[in-house]
Parts: sequence; C-alpha cells; structure tokens
Amino acid sequence: MQPAVDSAASEDRDVVELLRTEGRERAFALLLPRYERKLFRLCCALLRDPTQAQDAAQESLVRIWKGLPSYDGRASLSSWIYTITRNRCLSAIERRRAQSTLNDSEAELEALPAEGTDTQEHEERAGRLRELIELLPERYRRTLTLFYFEDRSVAEVARQLGSPEGTVKTTLFRARAALAQLLKQRGLDHPELWLEPST
Repeated sequence: MQPAVDSAASEDRDVVELLRTEGRERAFALLLPRYERKLFRLCCALLRDPTQAQDAAQESLVRIWKGLPSYDGRASLSSWIYTITRNRCLSAIERRRAQSTLNDSEAELEALPAEGTDTQEHEERAGRLRELIELLPERYRRTLTLFYFEDRSVAEVARQLGSPEGTVKTTLFRARAALAQLLKQRGLDHPELWLEPST
C-alpha cells in the first residue's frame, strides 16, 4: 500500500513544486493535461452519462483550481484530485435520484434497444449484464464498473474511489456474489463467463 502512495506522490512532485514556487497558474497548467482525460473517464464510469460526466469533470476542475492554494500535501495530489471528482459525481448521482422518482423502470426499458441490438449473442449478454449491474447498490455498481468495464486495476480503483485496496477487493467479492444471485434469479447461467478477470 505504502509504495503505491509514494509513487503517486512522486509522480506529481513537479506540480507540487510549481505550486510552492510559482503559484497556482503554472501548477494547474501542468496538472490539466495530465488529469483532464482521466477525470472525464472516472466521471463516465460513475455517472454512465457522457453529458453529465462532462459537466461533473468541468465542475471538478474548477474546484481543483480553486482549491490548489489550500492543498496541504497530507494526501498525494492524485488522491486529492480523485476525491474532489468522486464527490462531484456522488453529488450528481444524488441530484439525479432526487429528480427521477419512479423513472427507474422506464430508464431500463429505454436502455434495452441500445444495449440489446441483435448483432451478436455476446453483446446481448453484455447489455443484460449492464442492466442487472444497475440494480445493485451504488458502491457495488461503481466498483464493478471501474474494475470490469473501465479495466482498472484494484490499486487504480482504490485510488479513484478513495478506499483501501482491501476494501475494494471485499466490495468486488460481494458485488460479484450479489450479481450472481440476480443472474440466478433470472435463469442466466455462468456469470463467471462475464465477470472473472482474464489474468
């Protein structure tokens, strides 16, 4: 765990030094190309909506810009940045939940034609799997999405969600068990064909 934190800290040492010596503008100019795409991908993984993800990423960058002078170095810069972004996404999810009261089933029906085109059996299964993942608790859904659909390592998921790696592994185990139960209830066999990592 500690080596990962050390490498994350050293990775952005140049940004932190610029922040101390030349101020926020130069530090942010170096930080932006390094993190802009990563933050958008994280927002896409958590929000599953490109438009909302773009808004959340932009809001996050604004907050990072405003907060840079108060960055105290207690966490690595990347963890600090991902925490801000994750919190923006969680706020967006809460707003979305408040707006859509009984629209969940309607949203699922709308997702079916896009996900379930009859191109190949594999794509149909993947579409069904995504629909079932949407029924899981939020923490399970976020972790499964990042690990399987965004192809993140456990260490990357831990950093992006601000959780210890052990917690991520436990969450993945429980999320797979919950998803397997949903698949069993619907008569869909062999969830391991979709869920187990290839290495």
